[in-house]
Amino acid sequence: MGTQREIIALLSRDELAAAVDRFGLEVTDRRAKEALVQALQKAKDVSIDRLLDELSRDRLKHICRALSLDESGREKAAIVARIKGAVSGGVDALGPRTAAPAKMRSPSRNGLAPEIQKAPSAVPSAGPVTVDQLERYLWSAADILRGSIDSSDYKNYIFGILFLKRLTDVFVEEAEKLIAEGEDPKIAWTDPDEHQFFVPERARWSSIQKTAINIGEALNKACMALEEQNPSLEGVLAGIDYNDERKLGNTKNRDTVLHRLVQHFSQLSLRNADLAEPDMLGRAYEYLIEKFADDAGKKGGEFYTPNKVVSLIVELLAPKEGMRISDPTCGSGGMLIQCAKYVQNHGGRARNFVLHGQEKNLGTWAICKMNMLLHGFPDARIEKGDTIRDPKLVLDGELMLYDRVIANPPFSLDEWGREVAENDGYGRFRFGIPPKTKGDLAFVQHMVSTLNDGGMLGVVMPHGVLFRGSSEGDIRKGLLEDDLFEAVIGLPTNLFYGTGIPAAILVLNRNKSKEREGKVLFIDASREFEEGSNQNYLRDQDVQKIAKTFHAYKDVDRYARVVDLDEIQRNDSNLNISRYVDTAEAEERIDVALAVEKLRELEAERAQAETKMNAFLEELGYGS
Repeated sequence: MGTQREIIALLSRDELAAAVDRFGLEVTDRRAKEALVQALQKAKDVSIDRLLDELSRDRLKHICRALSLDESGREKAAIVARIKGAVSGGVDALGPRTAAPAKMRSPSRNGLAPEIQKAPSAVPSAGPVTVDQLERYLWSAADILRGSIDSSDYKNYIFGILFLKRLTDVFVEEAEKLIAEGEDPKIAWTDPDEHQFFVPERARWSSIQKTAINIGEALNKACMALEEQNPSLEGVLAGIDYNDERKLGNTKNRDTVLHRLVQHFSQLSLRNADLAEPDMLGRAYEYLIEKFADDAGKKGGEFYTPNKVVSLIVELLAPKEGMRISDPTCGSGGMLIQCAKYVQNHGGRARNFVLHGQEKNLGTWAICKMNMLLHGFPDARIEKGDTIRDPKLVLDGELMLYDRVIANPPFSLDEWGREVAENDGYGRFRFGIPPKTKGDLAFVQHMVSTLNDGGMLGVVMPHGVLFRGSSEGDIRKGLLEDDLFEAVIGLPTNLFYGTGIPAAILVLNRNKSKEREGKVLFIDASREFEEGSNQNYLRDQDVQKIAKTFHAYKDVDRYARVVDLDEIQRNDSNLNISRYVDTAEAEERIDVALAVEKLRELEAERAQAETKMNAFLEELGYGS
């Protein structure tokens, strides 16, 4: 986490200088940030509370990100408390641990030997583990792997072990509850029908925890046994090889690293009863995905879209209860999860919607499946495969249709599948075949083909799709002629992992309202963001401004403009935002008559001054 000094150092020089003035401190060199930091750190009357209370909520969230803390929440007080907790944070902030395992109720009176022992509890003595504590603890697992394996591989091993631990803890919790209710202990431990996920003995945490050698092999067998007993988990854990010598080194090194990882997770209870909030494990999982994306750098863009970008698209699409929602390039599933949360947060009944997705990368597909399960969406249908070459979300040989489609496909994908598109059996490419090296509009056309009559889609695209010519120009023209475009929204640069180029959000709608027919809304939101050291961020106010502008569908000076299709067609179907939204500052208008009058006044004043000077010189005897 961070010390108080490190938190103070996260303030800007202007913020530090203002604080120094506020507390009446003396600093020899106010230009040096270090001098300001030291002055505040040494001052007895300066508290971290008072420093943080003066900051805006956005600045507090920026500090949270720098400290790897959860930045969610609207109340400043809660965010300040979170940062204060980080001063003495780290794993120790979870509180004292109970290391001694406690045996479960012994069923020996029924003639059955004890089946399993509970893993050591890691719940803080003061109560259930909180979201912040859980996130910090889970992320600290990466420290065990750091230096041993490539950072891009962290997520596979940590997610896999986290998932195994979670399933075991819930299984044990369910079994104990059954026994407490008078169920036959043997049935409680051995009947798959009694559990959402049945965990065979080989896959239970107590068995894994007791393994001292060949731990990688034991973990692989545990994953295999778990998938054999639970068909819905098929392939979710099989892609993680805990015995991979190329990534984890020789047997001794593998055993050392994996033993530390297992013992680390043994200190944490993931039972429902030990978690402060029902969905907090899903939230912590999302937090980990973001952290791993940050660690993976460019590769992070393959499985993660920044949270605020997702929130924005979801706000634009406004999914409702009873809808069918799809993400054909779903990555780790964040867009589908946020759609589900939006429905629930707006009064929709839990799970009264359909979530479907497809993902080509098998490792990312597995992460998505785990994400859905940990968020409580076991019925989400997540398919494996290439969406363009082999769409899996089909029914009776036809593409399934949806009310909402949301996606962030790979930008300008090379070798996207043109050879398939030329003879596509689903009729997806009726507007044209994109270039072989630019697959962007192939994904857009696929999504359009999966919209029902009232369907709407939101997709992240590079700006090139707005103005590139040839076949892409023809595709744009066709989409415009069908009046599918509802909005084009320009985003700031450097928002996404893996690329610094600016992107745009395209909103297409098969059921535009009467007043929006024959029109497209252009929004230039490229100038409003929070600048970060490695990448930029949309703020809450930026998301809300864009969403409010979209739903109002009216012109906003130097920000947004509603444009008739006729004007766009006169521009050869070019959708470049700068053609339609003039963001230049208005030049100051000059009143010529007023300027002439002012000039005359200045000339008169100059003549008067010259007369006085000549008179003064004559008095001194210097006159002519």
